[in-house]
Amino acid sequence: MRVLEFSEYGPPSVLRVGEVEAPRPAPGQIRIATRASGVSAGEVAIRAGRFREFVPVEFPYRAGFDAAGVVDEVGEGVAGVSVGDEVFGFTTMTDRAANADFVVLAAWAPKPAVWSWEEAGGAAGSVETATRVLDRLRVRSGDTVLIQGAAGGVGTVAVQMAAARGARVIGTASERNHGFLESLGAEPTTYGPGLEERVRELAPGGVDAVFDCAGGALEQLVAIAGDPSRVVTIADFEAARYGVHMSHSAPADETGEVVGAADKLAMHGLSAAVELANDGRLRIPVAAAFKLTEAAAAHELSDSRHARGKIVLLH
Repeated sequence: MRVLEFSEYGPPSVLRVGEVEAPRPAPGQIRIATRASGVSAGEVAIRAGRFREFVPVEFPYRAGFDAAGVVDEVGEGVAGVSVGDEVFGFTTMTDRAANADFVVLAAWAPKPAVWSWEEAGGAAGSVETATRVLDRLRVRSGDTVLIQGAAGGVGTVAVQMAAARGARVIGTASERNHGFLESLGAEPTTYGPGLEERVRELAPGGVDAVFDCAGGALEQLVAIAGDPSRVVTIADFEAARYGVHMSHSAPADETGEVVGAADKLAMHGLSAAVELANDGRLRIPVAAAFKLTEAAAAHELSDSRHARGKIVLLH
């Protein structure tokens, strides 16, 4: 089968489509024939070498964490899903390799009929991340949440999932994306200098939580929140300097416990997303879709930081 991989850090041109043997599902897993898979901003940064001090990798690195497709093999002990079912989900953190023709999923849910393959292919990673961070921040009805970088792949989903919990959402984005954020349920404002004043004008009583999807502004965000414990970032490795938690996931050990300072994967977010999607309350904005062989162009778009929504690969 084909799989997207790279064997050195560098620009998008280091990506190549390799040929490997298709994986087989272990007990408790399923395999899908992939229709679409997501491009992760985190993996784009890994490919560029920006995370090399924090995220050690072994080459060749096989990319992709989330995908959607048709079940073609069911592992031992799996119930409730059959060959031919349409699903979306994500791999284990160690296996990854979701940008491939066949993918083994460790967690999955039925593909909502209202989602296209493109939407479903890019959904699981954003849904899991948004759920994980909103849970950690204990976002609930009546809260006011600021989402920094709200127009990106994770931000767009976090806006909708926070709103579904009954929270008031303020989202930062460039001005050209303000109407788009409003359509998702957020009150938009611009990022950059003066953010504290702009947020204070929108929410004189302050905000209850801050979800940073962009990085580079933690000093501002802590000032807005009033307490670093009310800020969680997924994008800023300077988090500890400001007393902020950086949420990331990592493999579990043989006992099932999460390794290191990582957060446990929020697998329950997938079923919640299906319910919201079927109710018309969650869509997965797709910035662009590329063929697997056009992955370098997909990574270039992600590197530009101007993608509105999720970038996906078609198989």
